[in-house]
Amino acid sequence: MAVLPMRFLPDPVLRRPAQKLTKVPPGLKQMTDDMIETMHVQQGVGLAANQIGSLQKVAVIQLPDWTEALVLINPEIVKREGELELEEGCLSIPGYRGLVKRSVRVRARAIGLDGKVIRIKAEGLLAQALEHETDHLNGTLYIDRLVARDKIWKIGYRPDEEGHEGHEHDGHEHHASEGAPGPGDSPSPDGSSACVDPPADAPDAGPPFRGP
Repeated sequence: MAVLPMRFLPDPVLRRPAQKLTKVPPGLKQMTDDMIETMHVQQGVGLAANQIGSLQKVAVIQLPDWTEALVLINPEIVKREGELELEEGCLSIPGYRGLVKRSVRVRARAIGLDGKVIRIKAEGLLAQALEHETDHLNGTLYIDRLVARDKIWKIGYRPDEEGHEGHEHDGHEHHASEGAPGPGDSPSPDGSSACVDPPADAPDAGPPFRGP
C-alpha cells in the first residue's frame, strides 16, 4: 500500500462531482487499499476519492474501533432522520474546524468491491462519516453546511472561550472567523485535522461491517 498525495482547497477537484462506476474496474482494489493507508496516516476516519484527485465515486470509512475499513462504491444517502449540530473538520481543509448540521440517523446504499449491494443503517459517528464522505463525492464540503458563517475556527481556538481574558492558544489568540474558509471560499490551508470527529458513541453498524 502507498500513501497518496492529498488534495486541499482550493483544488477544483474538490468541487467536482465524482462519476458513478458502472462496474468495479481492475485496479480499484489497489486504489482503495492506498486510500485506506492514506486515511490511516492522516488520522482520519473517512476519505473520498476526489480528496486524492480521482473522480471515481468511491469512499472508504473506518471508525476508531473497527479492525477493517469499509469500501463504498457509488455511495448515496437514501433517507435522513432528525437534525443536530456537530463539530467537524476535514483533511482537505486542514487547520480549521466548524459547527455543522448533520442528520441524527441515515440510511445509505453502496456497492462493495465484490459488486454486491451494501445497505447501511447508521447513527452517531458512522452517520456523520457517511454524510461527510458522500458530500465530498458530490462536490460539497463541510464548510457549506456550517450553522452560520462565523461558526468556524482555527484549531487551538474554542469559540465558547471567547471573552476569557488571558487565555491563549498556540502562543496567540485567534478570532473564530478570522481568515477562516466559508462556503465558496478558497483558503490556503495549513496544519492538520481529522476528517470527522463527532460523538464518542459508536453505532451498531450491522452485518456489512466486521470491525465494530
